[in-house]
Amino acid sequence: MTITIHHAFLPQTDPDATLAFYRDLLGFEVLNDVGYEGMRWITVAPAGNPETSIVLHPPAADPGITDEERRTILELIAKGSYGAITLASDDLDALFEKLAAGGADIVQEPIDQDYGVRDAAVRDPSGNLLRINQA
Repeated sequence: MTITIHHAFLPQTDPDATLAFYRDLLGFEVLNDVGYEGMRWITVAPAGNPETSIVLHPPAADPGITDEERRTILELIAKGSYGAITLASDDLDALFEKLAAGGADIVQEPIDQDYGVRDAAVRDPSGNLLRINQA
């Protein structure tokens, strides 16, 4: 039996800024861009690797949550403490320079961690934390 990760979900609060970040800055391919009742779900994947994708979804769109829960979710997103994902690159330093030059919100410059990983961290336009490991 084989199990793979098909989609990961991250909230996005500004579809156009999110699209510019993932497509234009990171170079991801847009697999799907679906609008419904004024909201957008954007599915992106690393170029040439559509098997594992990220669905950038409108936060708190679930009809099963209360208005108070929706406010809490939006507050956590604004603080940058709601969504996170770890990516990997075969050239962390070059990718980091590209992100920095493109205006990404830098959290941590590339560093060799005590636990054996070289990584960096940025936030996307919605505040989601993206850790990037050297592959």
